[in-house]
Amino acid sequence: MKNLITDIEGLRVGNASCERLKSGTTVLLCDRPMTASCSVMGGAPGTRDTELLNPDQTVETIDALVLSGGSAFGLDAAGGTQGWLRQQGRGFAIGPVHVPIVPAAIIFDLINGGDKNWSQQSPYWDLGWQAAEKASQTFQIGSHGAGTGALTAGLKGGLGSASFLTPDGITIGALVVVNALGQATMGESKHFWAAPFEQNSEFGGLGLPPTLPSEIHTPKTKMDAMQEAGNRANTTIGIIATDAKLTKAQAKRLSIMAHDGFARALYPSHTPLDGDLIFALSNGQKPLPQKEDAFITLGAYAANTMARAIARAIHAATPAPKDLFPTWQEKFGEKLS
Repeated sequence: MKNLITDIEGLRVGNASCERLKSGTTVLLCDRPMTASCSVMGGAPGTRDTELLNPDQTVETIDALVLSGGSAFGLDAAGGTQGWLRQQGRGFAIGPVHVPIVPAAIIFDLINGGDKNWSQQSPYWDLGWQAAEKASQTFQIGSHGAGTGALTAGLKGGLGSASFLTPDGITIGALVVVNALGQATMGESKHFWAAPFEQNSEFGGLGLPPTLPSEIHTPKTKMDAMQEAGNRANTTIGIIATDAKLTKAQAKRLSIMAHDGFARALYPSHTPLDGDLIFALSNGQKPLPQKEDAFITLGAYAANTMARAIARAIHAATPAPKDLFPTWQEKFGEKLS
């Protein structure tokens, strides 16, 4: 396993970034239509076609999911991905017409030091096309794609991914863009809130600190670190995927349970000023085990996997010109191998 969401068969991920813009787009492509739903638990979301994913809506499957920078402008990226899919003959059939189903969510990264002075049309449509074109089973995390210009409270954010094989043989994968209002580390220490769930030293193997920093009782937010960002500069958006066969209603519940991973890895999370959202996706390959608690444990593993992906995003971030905050590696003196 690659410890990426693409450990789920039939998924590919592509990143497209613009260093001048300090922003980018990440696209998750489904090789075939897959069951999906989502849940929003932040107070300031930016989305496209999420209402379509509710269990009572007609369309059962999606062709791709888009995570993008650019705030509301970044929703154009879904149009670029949709255009690329249309060229491949993909989409929901309505008579002779095929409409690719591409829900999307965005983060706010408009005041992160990049040049957002575009002219008539935002660059995100092109970034959505490019990311779809680049999609593969291997991709980079950290300061790539939608994580290019992401920030947290005092540290650079980024794009993260992780996967897990359950004892029942079910695979779970997470993909997340961390641009949170809160912190991924415990106070001013180098230790991640997600430390109890780490696998194979994937974000430094530091574990928990010998004693908890006293300042963890006082939440630090990005608003403390960057006052001019006001109430518009936050959001963590993610995707949880599995090869377990799920109904649309079960995918909805899985997305809700996976939000616990946000709470385990970010402090605070789900605030009125975040747009926290998780898509859930199933390729339908494996039936759930015939155990009463099978879905419950699946949701618990999903939350753990999401927490790990968040920490990996911060740990893998790399510096760039005009950064407003240091990376985790810069601040704590470690080098990426």
